[in-house]
Amino acid sequence: MNKHQIAHILEEMADLLEISGENPFKVRAYQNAARSIDSLSEDLEELIQNNQLIEVKGIGKNIAAHVQDLLETDTFPEYEKLKKTIPAGLLECLKIPGMGAKKAKLLWKKLGVTSIEEVERACQEGKVESLQGFGKKSQEKIFQSIERSRKYEGRHLFPTVHEVAKHLLSDLRQISGVLRAELAGSLRRHTETVKDIDIVVSSASIPNVIKVFLQLPQIDQVTNKGTTKVSVILHRGINVDVRFVSEKEFPSAWHHFTGSKAHNVALRSRAKDRDMKISEYGLFHMKGKRAVPVPCKDEEVLYKKLGLDFIPPELREEMGEIEAAEKHELPVLIERADLKGCLHVHTTYSDGRGTLEEMALAAKACGLSYIGISDHSKAAHYAGGMQIADVRRQSAEIDELNAKLKGIRILKGIEVDILADGSLDYDDDVLASFEFVIASIHSRFSLSESEMTKRICTALAHPLVNILAHPTGRLLLSREPYQVNIPEVIACAAEYGKVIELNCNPRRFEIDWRWGPLMKEKGVKTVLSPDAHGPEQIANVDYGIGIGRKAWFEKKDVVNCLTVAQLLKHFSR
Repeated sequence: MNKHQIAHILEEMADLLEISGENPFKVRAYQNAARSIDSLSEDLEELIQNNQLIEVKGIGKNIAAHVQDLLETDTFPEYEKLKKTIPAGLLECLKIPGMGAKKAKLLWKKLGVTSIEEVERACQEGKVESLQGFGKKSQEKIFQSIERSRKYEGRHLFPTVHEVAKHLLSDLRQISGVLRAELAGSLRRHTETVKDIDIVVSSASIPNVIKVFLQLPQIDQVTNKGTTKVSVILHRGINVDVRFVSEKEFPSAWHHFTGSKAHNVALRSRAKDRDMKISEYGLFHMKGKRAVPVPCKDEEVLYKKLGLDFIPPELREEMGEIEAAEKHELPVLIERADLKGCLHVHTTYSDGRGTLEEMALAAKACGLSYIGISDHSKAAHYAGGMQIADVRRQSAEIDELNAKLKGIRILKGIEVDILADGSLDYDDDVLASFEFVIASIHSRFSLSESEMTKRICTALAHPLVNILAHPTGRLLLSREPYQVNIPEVIACAAEYGKVIELNCNPRRFEIDWRWGPLMKEKGVKTVLSPDAHGPEQIANVDYGIGIGRKAWFEKKDVVNCLTVAQLLKHFSR
């Protein structure tokens, strides 16, 4: 097990304890331990070998022993014992958005509900709304959440799959006979959600490599075994397709299985117009019915033979990239090294888990030179929004830390709520005390499209607002975006010179990358923000880079590629 798998088991243990009515402090201990394990920067096995795991915040002696058992046996006795007392399907019910352990327990005890299907049926029959703590609205939301879950069934958030894929790829590369092994499909194209893992492997001894691969401990079930393709399901429930080819076939196979389907179809049409043929087996000149192979040592040569510049994987979505490649007009896409700092960071002043200093040091450790703190404003009471006294206290602490810390500058910012009428949660004199202001929506999601658009545009017209955060409010795989006219919002941002955030939290990844070309056309800048609520989440920007590249963003389009002086000058215009 890796640290993420162990953290998942600890989270599940917390759910089991809560359902069984265990002490809330014990439940919280497992939740905290799961977060600590998941965000570890040190090697977990080394910490255990050196008896240092109990020195990690949130890890006590008992949980440290459980973690060691998980590393060695994939389980621990208390977990197995508790699992037997609770119906297995009840844990599945916790995957329904908004269905916590307390609600799941109540449904189980009062209605005998132990599966998602039974929850759905209870909602349809109107039984849920009669329970204390639910009501008709709660019942409707649960039913809608189940419908949404079905819509997204089989899809996963990008980092969940990417982390698993990295470990699997590493193990594959260790197998004797493997020449090359690379990720393909939606992972390589950095789509916001991922259905499965696609890997392309080159080898001169494919049967032996397949035999060893199928013995890897991550594999739970083999669903297909051929001479050149193997499909498996991992213990994490993620599907994997591995294609095995010769080294000569690797460039074309890697290209083909990267996709997208629409991109590949367009390339096939282009090849046909040039009396050529392209497939996973290679590029060929057609001489009548005879296909003559065109040697391609890599993808760059393959594109060149088709009269195109190399197209980065993130852009291969048939959204104008082929036309741009033909005209030598592809953008020079943003790289991680281009980022100088990050904005949209929360601390313990609102709903963050890290102190100001901890968040600043985490940003520095990520190679950034500045960090923009933006805790919630007072209307966000659910997130510990800051009262005016808190704002002053935080400002003074930032001044102290800037005098103390070397190599990192802390900027004073705020994530201010946009109220229903488009006004902001603080008076202008308070907003003027910040070095930058992020405006966002956290309530009243049910407004009509015209009302929501007007609400946002009113906020963008405010002279002290610099950035619009997560402009559609979506949560990937769980919450649909609210109704809003994004082209109108982009036009409004262009008119007032405002920045629209690309939120790098993997549950958001918005503004949606598909709007990137329109933003560039209108001259609207973006900021790649981690929306970090803990030190480990500063690294969200690493995932956001892939989405930023997918949006066609270049260094010049992203304001946190500016130095701190350039950034503050940009905001003061």
